[in-house]
Amino acid sequence: MITFRTYQSGDEEQIIQLWNKCLPMDPITPNRFRNLILLDANFDPNGLWLANDNEKIIGCMYGVRRLLPMIGTELEEENAWITFFYVEKEYQGQGIATQLMEYMVKFLTENGRKHIFFASYAPNYILPGVDEKIYPDGFQFLQRIGFEKLYSPVAMDRNLIDFSLTEEILTLKEQRESEGYTISIAKDKDLYEVIQFANREFNPDWGRAIREGLLQVVPLERILIARHHQELVGFCLYGGYEGVAERFGPFGVDPNQQGKGIGKLLLHECLYQMKAEGLHNAWFLWTGEKSSAGHLYSKSGFQITRKFHVMKKDIGMK
Repeated sequence: MITFRTYQSGDEEQIIQLWNKCLPMDPITPNRFRNLILLDANFDPNGLWLANDNEKIIGCMYGVRRLLPMIGTELEEENAWITFFYVEKEYQGQGIATQLMEYMVKFLTENGRKHIFFASYAPNYILPGVDEKIYPDGFQFLQRIGFEKLYSPVAMDRNLIDFSLTEEILTLKEQRESEGYTISIAKDKDLYEVIQFANREFNPDWGRAIREGLLQVVPLERILIARHHQELVGFCLYGGYEGVAERFGPFGVDPNQQGKGIGKLLLHECLYQMKAEGLHNAWFLWTGEKSSAGHLYSKSGFQITRKFHVMKKDIGMK
């Protein structure tokens, strides 16, 4: 008999085993599950729904809402996110995922939510959205129950074996230095300014990634900053997410400074630093394929390795 309930202490082992059985292209370790789910400041066991066949977990869906602001007092009180779901193959086609979603919608509407996103939650998203190529059934399920596609970010990778600073980059660097621009490794005196710059100009999750990365594993040598005279105009780093050294980003340049090649210089200096550290690859999960950043990455040797769909469903009273 199939029954439904929320997470209880001790479910972790079965949840992880089923995750790795159902999502073999995106496996997870107990340590990552602990860090990204259980230790998330927004974790609520009432948002982790499980389907059971007697004592066996055969399906799972996780929904999260903000209990702690990303910045200031903003709780995004109308929004919620589903970051993963799966049903064991032998049990698919029996409406289990649909039932899990019904319980999830009830839980979220009771907590005042009006919009559910898959899966653009920060800080601890697993993937930016659903990968239609790898998980066509999951994508079709979301569409069938009313989720609409908002946009489609891409993941990109670059092998560093053939990377070097070209004459073009060295010439551009010399030219910009003559105009008062500098690119350097961050120091303690830069950190507050960099974090506030990231929060203000881009995304509070970026400021959080810098702050928490430094508290955990990121050495200052992995953060590069660009200044024009004394004004901070850009930054980039690597190893800031989950301590994975080859994971590039976040990375941003003041919009008023774009078009001068500052982003190109920061990117290439950072890739050079990564290679000098002995890393063989650089990768990230999320950029717009047609955005200015996406074009810069492509011209710098990055290749698209995955494509995701961020999706949204409106729930509750209009």
